[in-house]
Amino acid sequence: MQVKPPLVLRFLLPGVTWKVNTSEKVIFLTFDDGPHPEITRQVLDILDRFQAKATFFCVGENVQKYPTTYAEILHRGHHTGNHTYNHLKGWKTNNKVYFNNINKASQLIESKLFRPPFGKISPLQALHLKRHYRIVMWSVISYDFDACVSPEQCLDNVMKHSFPGTIAVFHDSVKSVKNLLTVLPLYLEAMSKKGYTFKALEEQSS
Repeated sequence: MQVKPPLVLRFLLPGVTWKVNTSEKVIFLTFDDGPHPEITRQVLDILDRFQAKATFFCVGENVQKYPTTYAEILHRGHHTGNHTYNHLKGWKTNNKVYFNNINKASQLIESKLFRPPFGKISPLQALHLKRHYRIVMWSVISYDFDACVSPEQCLDNVMKHSFPGTIAVFHDSVKSVKNLLTVLPLYLEAMSKKGYTFKALEEQSS
């Protein structure tokens, strides 16, 4: 289980955001693959409890299915990003098809933030997309989606790798719900006690 991105990817994908350069005790929470009408709303309620803001990298198809939930994300003061329309894996998708799918999602998601599904994007695809988007990867991934990972392990994954400027990945999706709803409030509480706050990502890197 690789909770941190391999260093070779940082070399292959220059100009991509892996963390936020800051000395402030701030974590940048991100949620992939939503929105989902029940799960996303529960996440929003948990975030409200801790006065936490986050960035939701949404799948265009889900935004089209659940526009009210998407609107609620924005209404509650969070940011959104493009996660393609059909959750496509860049490594296995023709460039034209991939870019068209991202453009289709952009008709529903007005954001200059983009995260490739699975973190799979070729250097050529990244070079093209950087002209239009801030490409955001992550510092640590929780593995909340993995049925073989317990809530305890999931929490340990993020706690061990959370520092000022960390970009942490969770998923507001059906396969993640058990770990997500258990771990998220515990993580927020633990990091809050350490003096951390939680902010949404900006479209332009600082």
